Amino acid sequence: MEALIASYGDTSSDSDSELSSSTTITSTGATNSNVQPETTSLPLPPPPLSLLTPPNSLGTVDYLTSSQPQPSRLRSFPHVEGNYALHVYIPVTVPSASKKELAQLLKKVSSIVPGLHAVDIDIPLSSLCEDDSKFQLVTLGRQFHISLGRTVPIRVHQIDSIVAMLRQKLQCQRRFWIDFSQWEVFINDDCTRSFLSIEVLTGGLLEITKQIQVVNEVYRLHNLPEFYKSPRPHISLAWALGDISNSLKRVIEEETKKLSVEGSLQKRIFSSKFSGTECKIGSKIYKICKFSEN
Repeated sequence: MEALIASYGDTSSDSDSELSSSTTITSTGATNSNVQPETTSLPLPPPPLSLLTPPNSLGTVDYLTSSQPQPSRLRSFPHVEGNYALHVYIPVTVPSASKKELAQLLKKVSSIVPGLHAVDIDIPLSSLCEDDSKFQLVTLGRQFHISLGRTVPIRVHQIDSIVAMLRQKLQCQRRFWIDFSQWEVFINDDCTRSFLSIEVLTGGLLEITKQIQVVNEVYRLHNLPEFYKSPRPHISLAWALGDISNSLKRVIEEETKKLSVEGSLQKRIFSSKFSGTECKIGSKIYKICKFSEN
């Protein structure tokens, strides 16, 4: 593979310029018009397809911004050959004891707001409402995540450095509880999707904020765009096309108010124990954080 690449020449750019939310890293070729070949050579045969489609290459990734002024995630960027999507996050699993109540609320909201889908799935929640166990499994039986930085495109030569630096700076972590306290609605930058999310406001917020600062430092050293100045850690449970943030927020406020009147609304929606930090590059997941029980 390396010999073939050397034969055809690596036309990718080695420069790492700082990216904005709408910027991608592209590969450009370079030729020197002042140098003429001394002999005429036959053209090389076409390269194998495996060279044209690198493994773990970058796909499109959705990012969100809050329906309020502070953004939370970045918008999607196009696929560019040779780039890899970098995402640093805390994995979150909804505890079994909280799934039933969450599923009931999601079912109620989806019956009022058409077009809601479970995160990462194109199946409308309304089509799952007849089967409680299936609804709970599809909507909540997956791993969610709290983003610690923007998902950005990087080049292959940056991978080892980024992973090593993240591990070095995040290795001394202790376990802590994360309290998911408030329902919130977010939209992506171009207002093409709305997301129903649960935000971290109290327990775990300080620890997560410190990790975001560390990830920012690593990004900065690699000329990558840092996270937003006022990040709002959260997980997203459902999405819908378009900007329906006003109607979705109004429905969730009405439903949570009913729970408050009934006395079943708690100070926090659920809590999850911090289990480490991960970094996904392309399709490969790297375990970053090592923590102690003390």
